Amino acid sequence: MAKVYYRKIDDFTKKKEISKAAGELLAKILKEEKIKLENKIALKVHFGEHGNETYITPDNFDGIIDVIEKHKTKAIFTETNAVYSGHRLFSKDHMALAKDHGFTRLPVVIADGDHGEDYAEITINKKQFRTCKIGKTIAEHEQLLIISHFKGHTLAGFGGAIKQLAMGCAARGGKLAMHANSKPVIIPFLCKKCNTCVKNCPVDAITIGAWSRIDHKKCIGCASCIAVCPHKAVLINFLKVNLAKKFYERLAEYAYAAQKDKKNIYISFAGNITKGCDCIGKKMKPFAKDAGVFVSTDPVAIDTACIDIIEKQEGKKVFKGKYTLDYAEKIGLGKKKYELVEM
Repeated sequence: MAKVYYRKIDDFTKKKEISKAAGELLAKILKEEKIKLENKIALKVHFGEHGNETYITPDNFDGIIDVIEKHKTKAIFTETNAVYSGHRLFSKDHMALAKDHGFTRLPVVIADGDHGEDYAEITINKKQFRTCKIGKTIAEHEQLLIISHFKGHTLAGFGGAIKQLAMGCAARGGKLAMHANSKPVIIPFLCKKCNTCVKNCPVDAITIGAWSRIDHKKCIGCASCIAVCPHKAVLINFLKVNLAKKFYERLAEYAYAAQKDKKNIYISFAGNITKGCDCIGKKMKPFAKDAGVFVSTDPVAIDTACIDIIEKQEGKKVFKGKYTLDYAEKIGLGKKKYELVEM
């Protein structure tokens, strides 16, 4: 049974406290589980989209980097490019955004090249994928610190370690493969014809008129239209349960590929818990109370623990997409059962 080390923090404005807690939790797991940091490691992070205010800022990671430097390990920040229009579409803009958002303490490397062309094909032979396209820099590292912001997510239901492994580590082609068939539709009676979705579609797949529609031959399933629609008129047709399950399975399989043969450590910050992803370039209000910082060597266990703690605090179920955890356990990504070690 995996251990999940946890420090409760009920206010994510306390950045020094968060940074200290994250560093102490990392030091604890290294000592307790006799984990050796490799000579070179990559910190897989999310730099936050331009306009987003609730991503986990880099000053929260100082305690983690202090521990890494104490071990004389060379480290980088790494991320892959997005598939939607914005400041994270191409490497040059993505790196400039990282700098603007304060990610300057370590070198920044975009793992899949400028256009998603740099990747390694990882063989997994699972139900949905035989091979997966993982960003080359990520694939080349034997050890990653997967640093996640635990929150909600439009398609996945929740975003944490598994999603950071899957969407976060996949090259552009891999992201498109995971989104395949997860195509949105416009609900006519909710659509106010404001054209917000049209302006934010990276492939010009949306037509607004007497009959507003999305061309599914052009659509890449990036869900930008869902995220930006102010009237909630764009939805994934998850009435087709089979499609939803396929997406969750693809997510879990890509997470499996990203961590295959690696000695990863997972660090999740459960604060500023919004319904949407940090990819959304606008201000969002948290919908659940801050919970704290979690560390584990098991991505399934740490996501399960985050959900359990948050839902216990809220006194109700707040996250969808839990089938991902079931399927992830089934394919050997990790175990849902865990021991919580509270510090």
